[in-house]
Amino acid sequence: MFERDGDSENEGRRERVRFWLTIVLGAILTGVVGALVLLLARANDNYDRSLGWQTQSMEVISQTRSVDAAIARAEASLGRFAVGLQKEDGRVYEYQWGRARQFLAQLRRNVRDNPKQMVLVEQLTREMDSRGAQLGDAALSANYNQTVAAISKYYAAGKGQGVSQIDKLLSEIIANERALLRERNRLAVADRANLNQAILLFSLLGAGAAVIAIGTTFSLIRAEGERRLARNEQLFESDRAMQLEAAVKERTAELAHANDALRGEMIEREAAEAQLRQAQKMEAVGQLTGGIAHDFNNMLAVVVGGLELAQRAPEKASRHLANALDGANRAADLTRRLLTFARSEPARPEMVAIDACITSFAELIERTIGDRIALTLDLQAADRACWVDRQQFENALLNLAVNARDAMNGNGSLKIQTLDDGEGKALAVRVIDTGCGMSPEVLERVFDPFYTTKPAGQGTGLGMSQVFAFCRQSGGEVQISSTEGEGTSVAMLLPVTTSGLDAETDTAPGDVIHPALPDHALNILVVEDDQRVLAATVEAVGELGHTAVACGNPLEAETLVEGQLTEGQSGFDLILTDVLMPKLTGPEMIAQLKQRWPDLPVLFVTGYAGDASEIASFGDHDVLRKPFTLAALDQAIRRSGHPRPTEGQRLAS
Repeated sequence: MFERDGDSENEGRRERVRFWLTIVLGAILTGVVGALVLLLARANDNYDRSLGWQTQSMEVISQTRSVDAAIARAEASLGRFAVGLQKEDGRVYEYQWGRARQFLAQLRRNVRDNPKQMVLVEQLTREMDSRGAQLGDAALSANYNQTVAAISKYYAAGKGQGVSQIDKLLSEIIANERALLRERNRLAVADRANLNQAILLFSLLGAGAAVIAIGTTFSLIRAEGERRLARNEQLFESDRAMQLEAAVKERTAELAHANDALRGEMIEREAAEAQLRQAQKMEAVGQLTGGIAHDFNNMLAVVVGGLELAQRAPEKASRHLANALDGANRAADLTRRLLTFARSEPARPEMVAIDACITSFAELIERTIGDRIALTLDLQAADRACWVDRQQFENALLNLAVNARDAMNGNGSLKIQTLDDGEGKALAVRVIDTGCGMSPEVLERVFDPFYTTKPAGQGTGLGMSQVFAFCRQSGGEVQISSTEGEGTSVAMLLPVTTSGLDAETDTAPGDVIHPALPDHALNILVVEDDQRVLAATVEAVGELGHTAVACGNPLEAETLVEGQLTEGQSGFDLILTDVLMPKLTGPEMIAQLKQRWPDLPVLFVTGYAGDASEIASFGDHDVLRKPFTLAALDQAIRRSGHPRPTEGQRLAS
């Protein structure tokens, strides 16, 4: 009995020892497990954070490329908009530029924790604001159908430093982010290794716990639970790593595709910019300059010779002065035609007698195509007129003549023919040459902007597209037929207008016209900063039977107008003012006067070619171009009080 009691006591002691040993081992195991859990959680957090950094870096690179791609698409769309004036291209430009701004905002949010990248993004924002203002100006001109102005501004924007600066900033942001991505990849690899080590230790501990807890169901269940938990976590992390690797591969493929698309768009943009630079050379003006100096000197010789002969022979002064006036008028007409091709103005349709216009323009065409090409006029629409922009019509006619000359290699015959459709609704202006003709493939693309068959540097590819745009803008169409080896015929079909043809009468240069006295004399304020021009204009107004008050300083005009009213007089019936003056321009002066006297009649006088922005400042007032004759001045003064036409601004010739 004592032995059994001793065995029981020993067994109890052993049980207690095992119990406390189990408790101690359990406590140690619990402590070790807790430490490993913390280690595993930290390694997992570090690995998740590294993956997050990798994803952020890839998003920054992707957003940077998206900004670049959106800018490239916007500029390419704007280039097409500036040339073709298609509203759809303008909307594409606005959409792509807006996307570029959205990607930039996302980029700013992703780099807000990186001061170095944030500085570059702020610089990029300023450059894009500046670039957007330049492109917006070109888009505005294109939106108002100002093709040449839009192309010029688009080209000027392309030559600026903004493009290279934006590309430099984008490249620098991507380079910085790639360097940061490499560092983050290195940290991710290290964190992954730490995580694997933690998992390995945790697995070893689970195996040890299972061996130690074999004797007890509680320990076994706990060890098995820990092993299952460890396996589940390992599988979860493995699946997560595989998903992340697949996402990285997919994102890399998307970035590669976007990069390829961006390269293609950059190549297209460079080609468009090269074509635009060629277009800016104003090929039409260059075709004319060869014979201009000779003709202009001949006209000046007539003027100088006539004045000298008038001094030497006073009894024949009238005839010599008439010759001098004729030469001066022809020189002024030549200058006006040259400036037509150099200035940027909106469409200003007027009643144009097509046959008379072609006849007066034929001399300029002959000078352009050369002596070896015979020009023939077959004009059969003398009593027909069209409502078109005269300058654009002449420019389209000159483009067709230049194309015909090039197709004939400078030797052949060119025929300009006008025909009525028989119903009085349309008029055809045909330009027929005996050149090399065009193949069907060329005919299909002849109206495409920038398409040309000429060698590099000899053509812009814009001539036929400008003819097409002019015909569409005038409510007509253009037709072309060609046979290889026989020649080409291009017909501009323009709608005929039947009202107002007799309202305008043309005066040949040099004709001496004695204007009739006005129905009633007007009190006119003449504002001109050049004293000689002021004196001549005042004398011309007086010669027409009106009363002229001279004003040599536009700042004094308001005082003179107010003085007329305070002295009890009826005030001025007309303000005749120059446009370009120091301190205050003519339109600015009129704007101030209109604030107090909104119904004051105005007649602008200018010798400047001007652009669309200046033309807009004239409002609905008449514009008389310098130099002018007494007859032209008389007509302009008579029209100044008439109601304004709805078709557009009247121009005094």
